[in-house]
Amino acid sequence: MSADHIRKRFTLVKPFLNEKQRRILAAAEAEAVGHGGVSQVAAATGMSRNTIVAGRRDISEQRASVKETGRIRSPGGGRKKTVHKDPTLERDLETLIEPVTRGDPESALRWTCKSVRKLAGELNRMGHKTSHRMVAELLKTMGYSLQANRKTIEGSAHPDRDAQFERIYEKVKAFQREGQPVISVDTKKKELIGNYKNGGREWRPKGQPEQVLVHDFQSLGEGKINPYGVYDVLRNMGWVNVGIDHDTAVFAVESIRRWWLTMGNQIYTSASALLVTADSGGSNGARLKLWKTELQKFSNENGLSISVSHFPPGTSKWNKIEHRLFSFISQNWRGRPLVSHEVIVNLIASTTTAKGLRVECAMDYNEYPRGVKVTAAELKKVNLTRDMFHGEWNYTIMPDNRNP
Repeated sequence: MSADHIRKRFTLVKPFLNEKQRRILAAAEAEAVGHGGVSQVAAATGMSRNTIVAGRRDISEQRASVKETGRIRSPGGGRKKTVHKDPTLERDLETLIEPVTRGDPESALRWTCKSVRKLAGELNRMGHKTSHRMVAELLKTMGYSLQANRKTIEGSAHPDRDAQFERIYEKVKAFQREGQPVISVDTKKKELIGNYKNGGREWRPKGQPEQVLVHDFQSLGEGKINPYGVYDVLRNMGWVNVGIDHDTAVFAVESIRRWWLTMGNQIYTSASALLVTADSGGSNGARLKLWKTELQKFSNENGLSISVSHFPPGTSKWNKIEHRLFSFISQNWRGRPLVSHEVIVNLIASTTTAKGLRVECAMDYNEYPRGVKVTAAELKKVNLTRDMFHGEWNYTIMPDNRNP
């Protein structure tokens, strides 16, 4: 690099630089030249050697500062952050996020989705100057993140919950010792029938996913189904009655009846009693009068003494049918559109496990209207004996052929 080039470049830039910038430029030119660069630049620019050496120190100090702190500007340099210029911004943002606990329950965002754009708009209406990007960055620094709901709260536990679990366990063991059937019953989640997306994934040729409808409108399909399951606890066998009408107590007992006629009486040929474990709510709820009158009819038909034990409220996930039958059905049809009744029956009936689960399934096209009333006289005919321990959860219905 010639002295003329250095002189010409320095002369062109010099009017735009202050004293510190001129010496740093000179030092940079000296470093670019290499050995003897300080003397050569001093001769070309007319600057003293000491000034150029001082510029080299400025460069070294800046390099060390960047390496240590990761910043170019000196502390306090650059444009001030909005939160520093607007000290109430963070407090007002937190008030909007938690309006019930930290601020006004009448906040404009009390009943809306708190997106960053809506939060920014509300802050601007409050007199702040901010954007959705700034709100997102500020939320992150405040320790917030997008989170979904998590199912962890079961509600208040009944004081006799554990005692009822023990009661059910002892009754199951007693029936097992006597060779009497024990079933766990419940209604699986309702499903839409049609070419709709079904949760989960299945193996298919790469890039060829199953094509399904964009919208889950019931009018585009064939209605809904109510799969009512009966799980034989002792034999690890299941029966699913797939109804197309309402999930009522009549439907629930009819599902148990179909299990008995299809599977139960062929296995338990000498059975005289049946134990049913069920949730406290739904179509087999502990407080349903219709559930009890229908069980009486079933008992009279088959001569079975029917004992019922309900799980306490809020404990349905302990019902064995949930994790021994329904969970495997869901796994078996994951990623498969439930396009027809035939597909549903075949998918349910083909559900198996490594522990030998076997499932049978059938459609139930009967109508089960809602609003069926049970009179006091009809309820009085139920030959029901309540247990001493929580008779509302534990009771037995005996055959009474005098009241068909």
